[in-house]
Amino acid sequence: SERFINRSKNRSKRLEKVHVVIGHKSCDLDSLISAFTYAYFLDKVSPPGVLCLPVLNIPRTEFNYFTETRFILEELNISESFHIFRDEINLHHLNEEGKLSLTLVNNNVLTSEDKTLESAVVKVINPVEQCDTGFEFWEPSSSLVAKEILQEAPELVTEQLAHLLRGSILFNWMSIESEKMTEKQEEILSILEEKFPDLPPREDIISVLQETQCSAQGLSIEQTILKDLKELSDGEIKVGISTMYMTLETYEHAPIL
Repeated sequence: SERFINRSKNRSKRLEKVHVVIGHKSCDLDSLISAFTYAYFLDKVSPPGVLCLPVLNIPRTEFNYFTETRFILEELNISESFHIFRDEINLHHLNEEGKLSLTLVNNNVLTSEDKTLESAVVKVINPVEQCDTGFEFWEPSSSLVAKEILQEAPELVTEQLAHLLRGSILFNWMSIESEKMTEKQEEILSILEEKFPDLPPREDIISVLQETQCSAQGLSIEQTILKDLKELSDGEIKVGISTMYMTLETYEHAPIL
């Protein structure tokens, strides 16, 4: 909730044990929602003296690139000013002082700049799992987080939290263009919808998210590319890969590069 974020920011000014929940550097909707909700869960179940913080793994100046994320947070009246961004907290300093614990969501590998933080990692919520057949399958982190909270402390799930998790799961399903959701995702959505029958219809959320995804909303070409930039590295060479969304009509009239 908004009160949780505001209270966490105020407490972070004091030195104490800090458990940071941080998502992928691409700061996609799944990473942000997972980090926020899991930090909220940890804050409720951790012993006194442990400060649990969701941290967005980008500088504050880049947040305006992420239109889908901003939309859902604006829908819930959660102000951007309440968030903690990567350039606003010194994780390396906290780790050197022995005060840092890290939970990674939607990511199981630290960047080369953060390799020294490996000793602080206590949990990894990784959406890629190995099946008995040998194939890997992908489940959004928000689905895994929702499952854990519903199992461990279902009373902590508020309507606002359900809206966040549900929106993230729907957006991930929409993004991979699968005809059917996995049984796990459908089960979690059904539990949340049964618990909070006043949640908006799925079709309404998907429709608005699709419109938001296809709209650059005033972003420059550079900002649009940076918005979904992902980094691949073999340890020596780094390659950036990005995605640009557009309607079929726009694509058909775009100049050939």
